[in-house]
Amino acid sequence: MKRFLLYCCAFVIALQVAAQQRPNILIIISDDHAYQAISAYGGKLMQTPAIDRIAREGVLFTKAYVTNSICGPSRAVMLTGKYSHKNGFKDNENSHFNGAQNTFIKELGKAGYQTAWIGKWHLETKPQGFDYWEVLPGQGHYYNPDFIQMDSSKLRREGYVSNVVQDRAEGWLNGRDASKPFCLVVGHKATHRIWIPDTTDMGMFDAKSFPLPPNFYDRYGGREAARVQDMTISKTMRMDYDLKMFEGEVKDGNITRMNRAQRAKFDAYYGGIQKDLEARKPKGNALTEWKYQRYMRDYLATAASMDRNIGRMLNYLDQKDLAKNTLVIYVSDQGFYMGEHGWFDKRFMYEESFRTPMVARFPGVIQPGSVNDNFVMNLDIAPTVLDVAGIKPPADMQGRSFLPQLKGRGKGRQAMFYHYYENGEHSVSPHFGIRTDRYKLIRFYKRVEGWELYDLQKDPGEMNNLWGKRGYEKLTQQLQGELRQLVDEYEDEDARRIMNAAPKTVAVKGPAAKP
Repeated sequence: MKRFLLYCCAFVIALQVAAQQRPNILIIISDDHAYQAISAYGGKLMQTPAIDRIAREGVLFTKAYVTNSICGPSRAVMLTGKYSHKNGFKDNENSHFNGAQNTFIKELGKAGYQTAWIGKWHLETKPQGFDYWEVLPGQGHYYNPDFIQMDSSKLRREGYVSNVVQDRAEGWLNGRDASKPFCLVVGHKATHRIWIPDTTDMGMFDAKSFPLPPNFYDRYGGREAARVQDMTISKTMRMDYDLKMFEGEVKDGNITRMNRAQRAKFDAYYGGIQKDLEARKPKGNALTEWKYQRYMRDYLATAASMDRNIGRMLNYLDQKDLAKNTLVIYVSDQGFYMGEHGWFDKRFMYEESFRTPMVARFPGVIQPGSVNDNFVMNLDIAPTVLDVAGIKPPADMQGRSFLPQLKGRGKGRQAMFYHYYENGEHSVSPHFGIRTDRYKLIRFYKRVEGWELYDLQKDPGEMNNLWGKRGYEKLTQQLQGELRQLVDEYEDEDARRIMNAAPKTVAVKGPAAKP
């Protein structure tokens, strides 16, 4: 009997050791964070030492993309490993996430992982399948944010949101069951509109003048969908809501929720800016460029706090001796416009919003300082995480694990499929399309009907729509065929219907040209 008890104890200890040896998983998701604003990508706008550290100690993905460039749908894709038309969350206007469907979190839970999501969720329904969650309602607030608790109550937490989210994440890690591997998703609100920096970061970029992007004054010639959009810095960016230049009493809830000390610093900083603006009274292009500088300064200062808190998380893993056995992935829900085409926001399949920043670190697996130039998508995060945990991804997941690539094996995609559905805010027409290494073909529908074709090698700024031009007939036919193959592969019935209704031939125009 004594020998049997000793055997049982040894078996239990062995199971605990095996569980502890399974890798932990930490996924940090930001909101609207542009790769152009990350110094690891060669960006000159600001320094991001914490995100750069992950890349330096792991891998930088230079061709990471999203399936649908909008907040909630992107998170749904990451959770399920399925395109929007399969997971049911297509847009932020009408969608509610069906939490009953399978996710990588549920698969990890069945395998003995302890799981949590803390911070921005934005999927309109309560999280399911997590051992713990504490999420911001909707977009959340930058100051003194409310958090929805697991009992459905709301709790307001004092402080700046990036700091508070990190505090809560560390609190959960401190109280977790250390005998189990963990998967923690940290959802930052930053850098979502409206951009209000932490009081400690206000003014940190005021001495810097940011150069205008080369196509800042884009006239959108030959690109009807780009012409009719409503996301320009010149016309759409609001002086009050976005730039904090209020007339009369401030009633904006983002500001009125501040405590006395926070509000005093806010009023002192933005009040000085407003006084200077009223003295100078810029108009026309001068006002537009003033708005651009204010946008950049607030956006980047907001990003600085998030990066600092990512650094706090990396230091926490070091201090708790967790770093060596933890996969860390940093990713944004999509890219963002830093004035390219005169815009802010996202949505379009153009590179600045289609492409997303992503870096990862996994000691012993990922070679430090690696660069992955293959196409990967947010669709691939779920199967990759399961692969890392030694779990076979469910057959209905449409993504592909990029773990073999991180180990120096395997190849990336040859082409990527994209589909954006929302037809309201910012007047962006729904569209879908294909991107290959060199070319991009986009089909717009509903608000604007038509096609766009770009040679990204010759035209990286996507200014010259080649659709219908002489000399591109064969290339167009080839790309349409490849697009149909992806539509069939991912079983996108809406895209298939639109493709089938399109003319089979392309009317050519203009002088002969060679692709």
